[in-house]
Amino acid sequence: MPSSGRRVGFVLAAVLVVVLAVGVTVEAVTLSGRPAAGAPGSGTVRLIALNDLHGNLEPPSGSSGRVTDDAGAQVEAGGAAFLAAHVAALRAQAPASVVLSTGDNVGASPLASALFRDEPTVEVLERVGVAASAAGNHEFDEGITELRRLQRGGCHPADGCRFTPSYDGASFPILSANVTQDGKPALAASTVVEAGGARIGVIGATLSELPDLVSPDGIRGLEVGDEVAAVDAASRELTAQGVRAQVLLLHQGDEATGDGGPDACAIEPGGPGSRIAAAVSADVDAVFSAHTHQQYACSATDPAGNPRPFVQGLSFGRLLSVVDLALTGDGDVDRAATGTARNVVVTRDVAPDPAVADVVDRAVAQSRPLAERPVGTLAGPLLRAAAPSGLSPLGTVIADAQLAASRGDGAQLALTNPGGVRADLVPGAGGRVTYGQAYTVQPFGNILQTMTLTGAQLRAVLDQQFTVDDGPTVLQSSSNLRYTVVAGNRVGDISIGGVPVTDDGRYRVATNNFLSAGGDGFDTFTAGTELVGGPVDLDAFVAYLGANPGLSVPSTDRIVRR
Repeated sequence: MPSSGRRVGFVLAAVLVVVLAVGVTVEAVTLSGRPAAGAPGSGTVRLIALNDLHGNLEPPSGSSGRVTDDAGAQVEAGGAAFLAAHVAALRAQAPASVVLSTGDNVGASPLASALFRDEPTVEVLERVGVAASAAGNHEFDEGITELRRLQRGGCHPADGCRFTPSYDGASFPILSANVTQDGKPALAASTVVEAGGARIGVIGATLSELPDLVSPDGIRGLEVGDEVAAVDAASRELTAQGVRAQVLLLHQGDEATGDGGPDACAIEPGGPGSRIAAAVSADVDAVFSAHTHQQYACSATDPAGNPRPFVQGLSFGRLLSVVDLALTGDGDVDRAATGTARNVVVTRDVAPDPAVADVVDRAVAQSRPLAERPVGTLAGPLLRAAAPSGLSPLGTVIADAQLAASRGDGAQLALTNPGGVRADLVPGAGGRVTYGQAYTVQPFGNILQTMTLTGAQLRAVLDQQFTVDDGPTVLQSSSNLRYTVVAGNRVGDISIGGVPVTDDGRYRVATNNFLSAGGDGFDTFTAGTELVGGPVDLDAFVAYLGANPGLSVPSTDRIVRR
């Protein structure tokens, strides 16, 4: 799914990190409603964080553009210009404020950002006032060289500067304490910022599962270490410099149960974000988390037995996570006076920030000729939400498209990863679908590949759906593949086009280069033979839409549990 040297002008910056470990209590945040508007007390620094923006400059649509608030109501949320307005309002309440990001600012972005190598998103983040960011997994989609270009500046070697005549790079540091290259830090581990007269150490960490989440080309030559060990080392360095207030930007998180609104602490027990939050140094005073696109505001107990905030704010700029750090006279954090984290909904009922709106409008206008090109029609919306079988209507159409594009290479079935399906496909008037919509669904530019697997290997791939680390992860399959799942999450009978699969049979399977390299933990794909490259997945999807006008919503009941 599938890139430090120039000047870095750091504005007021602070990063909030909260890590929790197994065996450490994660408690619900006690809130008696929203805090009253107005500045926090003197000696307080307000931290405002966003996470997983993914280049969503325009207000996201469908379920991706809604938030369930504390009252259980659905609220339209998101959009960079509205996000900037809410940030400005929060900063106006607290003159000593710092804006942060917990990563995945870029990558898997809609066309208005992705067409310009996400440079518009970097400009938006600068205008919003982001002072430091963690590197998420999607920052590595195009490799470390491209990530460093986004940091330092310069035109893209192939595309040049499409959005502006020149590109100066990000004015904020992109941090990762646990990614190294040749034994040396690939990115800065931390930075020190000043806010409210205090020095605040900001540490960034990328989830250790990075190698399973990006194409091997994206991390070639890089090593990804344990988050806790790397954060502790960075914390010790900050402490040695006399920096007592420390926060962590952690690109890892937990899954929410869906019980409650943005300020609830309803998370699955034993999650990876909680594990890390409890284990990192007690010198870390707060944790902003990310990656799982969930909403929660929790309190985590550190190794010394003291609570610290642990918070995440959904994705796509729909929530802002806020923590008011109470500082002591010697520059440390008074945890008891700091209180709890909260999430603020980025509603669309405020006046949009004009400077950020200008950037968004320019990106949309420059991408419009391509974005608005019609590519097909649908009989109804194709949604990416999975049915009980694990298949989604949109996922199976994408798999069918990949099979159709790979028939010339002998493909008999297609399998694709659900994480590569990024948005619903909702047609416009007359069922019309545009290139921009198709791009938003399939933004990674993965290359289709066809390989030979034995029947036994195909069965092993399907079994891995239930044994990968973040499983179950049900691969989206072409409509001619049917199989049963029996007790113990083992795959039983398999058929392709109604013909039973045998263990010693040989079958041509189409997939993308992310999965063929073992992405998402599906390492059985790496045993495939007679590998042949095909078209880009987006091109296959667009061609399929064009060849099947009025495409109807497919069945998702081809996986049967017994």
